[in-house]
Amino acid sequence: MFHVNDQLGNKITDKNLIHYIQQSICTSRRGKTQVKTRTTGKEKHTTLEMTTIDRPGLLSEISAVLAELKCHVSAAVAWTHKTRAACIIQVEDDANHGSIMDPKRVDQVQAQLMTVVNAHHINHHQPNNVRITCLTTVPTHTERRLHQLMMADKDYEEGTFSSTHETSVTVENCREKGYSVLNVTCPDRPKLLFDTVCTLTDMQYVVFHATVCSKGSVAFQEYYIRQKDGQTLTSETQRQAITRCITAAVERRVSHGLRLDVRSRNRSGLLSDVTRVFRENGLSIARAEIRIHGENAFGSFHVTDAAGGHNVDPVMIGSVKKEMEKFNGVVVASNVSSSSSNTNTEEDQTRSSLATLLWSQLEKLSSKFQTRKL
Repeated sequence: MFHVNDQLGNKITDKNLIHYIQQSICTSRRGKTQVKTRTTGKEKHTTLEMTTIDRPGLLSEISAVLAELKCHVSAAVAWTHKTRAACIIQVEDDANHGSIMDPKRVDQVQAQLMTVVNAHHINHHQPNNVRITCLTTVPTHTERRLHQLMMADKDYEEGTFSSTHETSVTVENCREKGYSVLNVTCPDRPKLLFDTVCTLTDMQYVVFHATVCSKGSVAFQEYYIRQKDGQTLTSETQRQAITRCITAAVERRVSHGLRLDVRSRNRSGLLSDVTRVFRENGLSIARAEIRIHGENAFGSFHVTDAAGGHNVDPVMIGSVKKEMEKFNGVVVASNVSSSSSNTNTEEDQTRSSLATLLWSQLEKLSSKFQTRKL
């Protein structure tokens, strides 16, 4: 039983939306037969997967190379956590407006991107672990795949950075019931349950009972779990591993800095231009999501200053907006840092509403960036 709200925290009253949720859940339970009826003979894009060391301007350099290679970005999601970055990018070949079919061209794209991500790798004590995979379809939910990529990249391991988002993870054994009990306490946010459960599943744990609730801004999750072979967690090594992995899963999606929602007319090289504007104005991208819908492109970017600071200079944002206007880009800023005025003016409310609308468009389009919903 799930008690859910919409993105503004209100009760869901739209019957069409409720029906859509019901249909989506039922479809996901019908097995592979339903999926096969939706497949087509020709794929429309090629998917690139990358994990590497994060640095300012990384997404800008990647998108610039793709633009130079005549690869149009039709969708992209990028996350950063600690010192690592992962992204999944869907591209279309400008020559045929579909997937990249020529194996030599695939090798060329891979080689060029490998050059970019290796360009500033000077810390030889930190593994680079660059992995670029060209796929014609995305085998799983995009955001779950990002969790898998970052977990495989071991972003959860202790390093220079530690948990700073008030996340508490504990594991105990309930011997009389034969379960291990996982408790997670952290700031509440959208998709928290998704992130936790996907990570447990990918770690080969089965959830038998769970209670999830929120009080104010804090979320509480309790899971009764076993390993797939029916065993509980018996060693300290296992407890440390699940603690670190769940903490990382919770914190990867935590918002950093200022969110900028961008809308523009879709065209080849657009992502390269947008990210170049961010880079030239001293902004680093901590998280990004880009979607195409018809003739329009929508993007949501969480940006910080070059040093990773969350207090972004308003002058920088003003400069970004002016630059974006040159190619008909509309920029809406939200989640302004605490250094800004707390006065909730009518203009602020208008900005917030428009930002929510843009983000809602991204959410609605997200189902097109996957071949199966989980």
